[in-house]
Amino acid sequence: MKVKDLLAAKGHDVATISQERLVTDALALLKERGIGALVVTGPTPPLVGIFSERDVVRAIASHGAQALDLKVSALMSSDVTVCDEATSVTTLMGLMTENRIRHIPVIDDAKLTGMISIGDVVKARFDELEHEKKDLLDYVTAR
Repeated sequence: MKVKDLLAAKGHDVATISQERLVTDALALLKERGIGALVVTGPTPPLVGIFSERDVVRAIASHGAQALDLKVSALMSSDVTVCDEATSVTTLMGLMTENRIRHIPVIDDAKLTGMISIGDVVKARFDELEHEKKDLLDYVTAR
């Protein structure tokens, strides 16, 4: 299974925010969309960073409530692991595990085409296992 298969099922919609917006704006968008990370846009397409709930927790632990008054660019992770639509789900799982990340933007032809979360990967793997289980049960019971 490839990233393009995951995107075909979940869609290509990606929540983005400008690096110039405030952290409070980003938090409102995360809450509104029910997601854990935003792709951060800036002068260099397709992205300049990623902003996650984890970035906020770390900033509040270090700087207290003043972290909420900062711009997204102050808290975002600028070293972003990305993949393309041809990346295998197995490779994606390895990237997420090795880098201890939960979200990976999908870049194809220098364009942002999607975002894969660890939840998307778990769901895809669960669906695969359920399909394999059904096939095995059909095989065993169809003697």
